[in-house]
Amino acid sequence: MSVSRNQDRRTPNPAQGNGDPYDRYPAIHQGFGWKVPKRFNMAQACCGQWAAQPATARRVAIREHVAGQGLGQSWTFGQLQTAANRLSRVLQAQGVQRGDRVAIVLPQRFETAVAYMAVLQMGAVAMPLSMLFGPEALSFRINDSQARVAVCDESTVQALQQARPDCPGLQTLIGVGQAGASADLDYAQAVSSQAATFKAVSTLAEDPAVLIYTSGTTGNPKGALIPHRALIGNLTGFVCSQNWFGFDPFDASRASKAVFWSPADWAWTGGLMDALLPSLYFGRPIVAFNGRFSPEAAFEIMQSHGVTHTFLFPTALKAMMKAVPDVKARYRLKLQAMMSAGEAVGDAVFVYVQQQMGVTVNEMFGQTEINYVVGNCTRLWPAKPGSMGKGYPGHQVAVIDEAGQLCPPGTPGEVAVNRFDVHGQPDPVFFLGYWNNAKATQAKYTGNWCRTGDMAVADEDGYLWYQGRTDDMFKAAGYRIGPGEIENCLVKHPAVANAAVVPKPDADRGAVVKAYVVLSPDWLARRPTGPGRASFDDAVRRELQAHVKGLLAPYEYPKEIEFIDQLPMTTTGKVQRRVLRLQEEARSLATEPRAAA
Repeated sequence: MSVSRNQDRRTPNPAQGNGDPYDRYPAIHQGFGWKVPKRFNMAQACCGQWAAQPATARRVAIREHVAGQGLGQSWTFGQLQTAANRLSRVLQAQGVQRGDRVAIVLPQRFETAVAYMAVLQMGAVAMPLSMLFGPEALSFRINDSQARVAVCDESTVQALQQARPDCPGLQTLIGVGQAGASADLDYAQAVSSQAATFKAVSTLAEDPAVLIYTSGTTGNPKGALIPHRALIGNLTGFVCSQNWFGFDPFDASRASKAVFWSPADWAWTGGLMDALLPSLYFGRPIVAFNGRFSPEAAFEIMQSHGVTHTFLFPTALKAMMKAVPDVKARYRLKLQAMMSAGEAVGDAVFVYVQQQMGVTVNEMFGQTEINYVVGNCTRLWPAKPGSMGKGYPGHQVAVIDEAGQLCPPGTPGEVAVNRFDVHGQPDPVFFLGYWNNAKATQAKYTGNWCRTGDMAVADEDGYLWYQGRTDDMFKAAGYRIGPGEIENCLVKHPAVANAAVVPKPDADRGAVVKAYVVLSPDWLARRPTGPGRASFDDAVRRELQAHVKGLLAPYEYPKEIEFIDQLPMTTTGKVQRRVLRLQEEARSLATEPRAAA
């Protein structure tokens, strides 16, 4: 398996493994080598090269799903390229030059893909911004990046207009759809007046392509500058996590019929680098759904479009498990592979997906700076339920201690990725650095090891087991606690839709384990609204505590459980335990007895 600029987009045969005929991991990982061309452009690889050939130009690139209606429009690679050419000319007329940042504040829709292709083929830098961001979040990122132009639609234009007085460098708002009437330029009118041709800039693989800001759960977000080559670095993980993405790993002549969909926002790494761009790279369609996520909507999309490959984060899967426990009785799915990332899936969800959706979840781990580096591929090596998997081909991954030394199996440490692969060649997946923050970039590394900030344990077989963020781990009564295992245990109970575990300050024990629990719809329906609620809640608490005691170590059960309507989440679907931890610390300070004056 190798990647080069001019390769046929069918994946080559993996090497044959020795020993277990199913476990081909050792041969694939050791036999893999990178082929990164000097010049490479994401837009050319994902669209231009398909649009250039009449046969492939007619392939569908984007499929639309309309909430309440089902199948909508479809657009081909040829149509995508033509629209991108026109928008590149519009941006050029607005003064956008090579290296300039362009904010893309759009949901999943055709014009979002157009915007990425248009910016990238100009040699400019695409800056995805979530449509969930408010004015303050938008203004920080726009000012920090010095973005000159922003592309938005009706769902984001108001927030951008509110942010604009604080963004003196933002020269032009381009409005898509209904936003055209209130923006500086109406997208439809602007592109219609431009020629359908554009000469793409020849970019180095090392040139910057995308500027993605981290979620900012521990302070101001940092802008991770991603080069064009990073897409190449992502491909091994994508192909493996999607069970070869419809291609045959033993017959490269067989074409893929994959159809991809994920609710992941195309404005963050999971949606852009793990869904949109790799699907287009392999010339396969991706479904765009500009609507609110719900378990029922997810199943309807997958059924109506014949989705074969997907990325569903654990929070979504937990909701689906609780809302639709009998998938086989209600839906006809064609899934061939499912990747999940962001949090640990847990064995309850793992079994549900196997039994009800017909696939084994390939858990994956990565982050904005070094994406798609660890995971599973159940087609070619066995998965261990609950494990993050192993380092994907081309990536040298380890668990290290504070000094940067390898931790022995069974010893917790920080997940780290080496700048070089097992053959000593540079790994193309790495980011260029944090935007205008050399100090933070330097702090990310210990020698050639790039630290992720995530804790894990490696077992004797090399599988990694997620322990939580370094700042999520805590000690209670002298015991080191990782929240993930307790949360997974709680979710197994039918009363629990989701849970987050944090330390609650305690004078005697330092901290006790506290769980914030979102009740499942069935149990919420049973919950009294009047005087009987307190006794109902107490009974559920005792039941959940007994449930955890029966499955985990005695010191891990939550001494306190608080029911909550919803957990605080990042825009990327991760639980913000830090918010809850700080809340507990504030409550503790407020109740401390004050010293006499």
